[in-house]
Amino acid sequence: MIEIPVYNPKGEQTGSVSVDEAKLGGEVRPALLKQAFVRTHANKRPVNQKTKSRSDVRGSTRKLYKQKGTGNARRGDKKANILRGGGMAFAKTGHSWNQDMPRKMRRLANRNALLAKLIDGEVKLIDAPAGDTPSTKGFAKLLDALKIDRSVLVALADVTSAEAKSARNLESASVTQIDRLCAFDLLNHRYVLAHKDAFEAYLEKFVNHAPVSQPKADRQQVAEAA
Repeated sequence: MIEIPVYNPKGEQTGSVSVDEAKLGGEVRPALLKQAFVRTHANKRPVNQKTKSRSDVRGSTRKLYKQKGTGNARRGDKKANILRGGGMAFAKTGHSWNQDMPRKMRRLANRNALLAKLIDGEVKLIDAPAGDTPSTKGFAKLLDALKIDRSVLVALADVTSAEAKSARNLESASVTQIDRLCAFDLLNHRYVLAHKDAFEAYLEKFVNHAPVSQPKADRQQVAEAA
């Protein structure tokens, strides 16, 4: 079990939350986390520039004039690339960078990224809101009290709360709904800040009922015993 300390807004520890690492994958899996990170990053990549070839241009396919006897060049319809309004020669075709990943692997990657943060002690839990009114200065003091000096992902149950409005003004802070935590966001920030109640609700919904995944060492021992 991993014990996560819980702090008050002044930075004083008031309790802890226990998390079963077996529910989070048992061990950190760098290959899986990299695949999930690269997939999300690739899916955010826009499609390349696309131009229309003569087959994509709208227009008649009628031959402009007969083949011989007019003194003009021998050409077909008006969609040729040398005519105004025609298609492009060697037209660029859009390329999609999207990557697919099985659902079970995506969910395991999300839990495993959280496990990596827990092992490194980069998950900070607080037992009460920092304030009832938006205050960027007050939220910055909270981060200083929790010794958060790098980028932080603020995971909240309500992204319209006063804390969300306070955190979104800080350059090093990003706000997300805790139900939408993913491996990309977790790995893209150094720290994770959440409320104790919201974090426990997240564990109950997405982690505690997840199938237990055996670490690689345990799988090898089972295979050798068989």
